[in-house]
Amino acid sequence: MQQELLIVFGVVIVGFLIADLGYFNRQAHKISFQTAALQSIFWVAVAVAFGFLVFLYMGRESATEFMSAYITEKMLSVDNLFVFLLLFSFFKLDEKYHHRVLFWGITGAVVFRGLFIGAGSYLVSQFYWILYIFGVILIITGIKLLREKKEEHINFHDNKVFKLAHKYLAFSPHEHGGKFIVKENGKIYFTLLFMVLLLIETTDIVFAVDSIPAAFAISQNPYIIFTSNIFAVMGLRAMFFLIENVLHRFHHLQKGLSFILVFIGAKMLAGIFGLHISSLVSFGVIMAALCLSLLLSVIFPKKI
Repeated sequence: MQQELLIVFGVVIVGFLIADLGYFNRQAHKISFQTAALQSIFWVAVAVAFGFLVFLYMGRESATEFMSAYITEKMLSVDNLFVFLLLFSFFKLDEKYHHRVLFWGITGAVVFRGLFIGAGSYLVSQFYWILYIFGVILIITGIKLLREKKEEHINFHDNKVFKLAHKYLAFSPHEHGGKFIVKENGKIYFTLLFMVLLLIETTDIVFAVDSIPAAFAISQNPYIIFTSNIFAVMGLRAMFFLIENVLHRFHHLQKGLSFILVFIGAKMLAGIFGLHISSLVSFGVIMAALCLSLLLSVIFPKKI
């Protein structure tokens, strides 16, 4: 039955990617708030509907794990959004090209997440104790996240990827009508869009170091991990355009995410002592942390 669900999953993901760039966004343009809202609702609805199919064909346990991993990845994605905002602002990228860069960036993220999850599943199947290492990583990450302060004035010219790319590739500082590569006077140049895309891809790889262990701490089923992860990533682009102007208001979300990472890390380590926390309880804790952090952000707004 997993095979049939995987076909449904593949059709939805590939179909929307083709329709998105091939039909709805053939021309570069700024994404409106209304469009972003509709797309965000669409991806959440599709994820919930898929979770219901998982419930019907794979049982309550798998469905609960799917939704827990999906929500956790969604929360982790907020940090990605923050970096995307900084990147677009730092390089002064025209808003009409934001969608194009995010589209290819997230498409690349889907590929890399699939590779990482496949490698992780193989390692876990061969060396189960790696899960305990994942648990330790999550606890450390959660504690660091609690202490960490957002840096709103990053100089990306000091970024190692930026320096390495400029060392070996010829770059043009312009957008060139939304192209990633151009040819001028017989020489190939990589554009500003390509540099921003490169930094987005490498940023996602860094964030995957946190999110994929978190997913493995929730479920060891590679099918559940992959589908929940990809559904969350696919909705990331629409979420960016929806909340880019209010992202700073959710300042308590970082604390909620910190708690969740520590919780699921501790849940994984509890297995050493023969303790088991059900997926239903885990889902309840994750939802409570998410709702509470959002509620506190509204009740106690950030002082400007």
